[in-house]
Amino acid sequence: MNLAHGKRTILPILLVLFWQWTAVAVGSPDYPSPVQVVRSLVYELTHEQMAFHLGMTLWRVMVSFILSMILGVILGIMMGRFPKLDELSDPILILTLNIPALVTILLCYLGIGLVEAAAVTAVALNKIPLVVAMIREGARVVDNDLLDVARVFQLPRSARFFRVFLPQLYPYMMASARTGLSLIWKIVLVVELIGRSNGVGFKLHTMFQFFDIAGILAYTFAFVAIIFLLEAAIFRPLDKVVSRGRG
Repeated sequence: MNLAHGKRTILPILLVLFWQWTAVAVGSPDYPSPVQVVRSLVYELTHEQMAFHLGMTLWRVMVSFILSMILGVILGIMMGRFPKLDELSDPILILTLNIPALVTILLCYLGIGLVEAAAVTAVALNKIPLVVAMIREGARVVDNDLLDVARVFQLPRSARFFRVFLPQLYPYMMASARTGLSLIWKIVLVVELIGRSNGVGFKLHTMFQFFDIAGILAYTFAFVAIIFLLEAAIFRPLDKVVSRGRG
């Protein structure tokens, strides 16, 4: 296992070394080296408010993620299990899937105002249709024979839902959660860039105005590192639980 982990780190290390070599060879302030990016990261952490801005972005990401997953799963199950509702709602789903994220963000800010609720709402609205689409497909292929067996054994409705129906959707929920997290944090940055006075998006916009490429990369890598930690701490353990449940 350690050998496999070592092999996975070879390519990133080679890329960093290549980056450092090319940065030294180019010698341009517009092409910072990894060392300069690390220095910028340390400076932002120790002398500026990087931890605060990372925390604000992470808070918006998690609130939007939770809202979109709850609403998306509920709507997806309903559309997948009730054909008439699916037929009526499908045009709306297609429409919302194809509305640009920027349009939703601007409309939320114009309709609600430049407040936190508008930012979270805009991010959630951009993610909900994707969750609905994925969960709907899972709900359509649920094994009805298992549900019939549960009815024969007179399991209560709540038990049939949580112990028979919902476990069959776990892979779809995990897939929508993973894709959702990667999409949400990117949309959050746009939301912050346009209408927030804090967060990673706000800092990236400020650094763009000063052509601070090292600072932009420092904030980017810092937040990506947080996403990797969330993946290791939450999604991988959940994957193992889901795999055991299905096995």
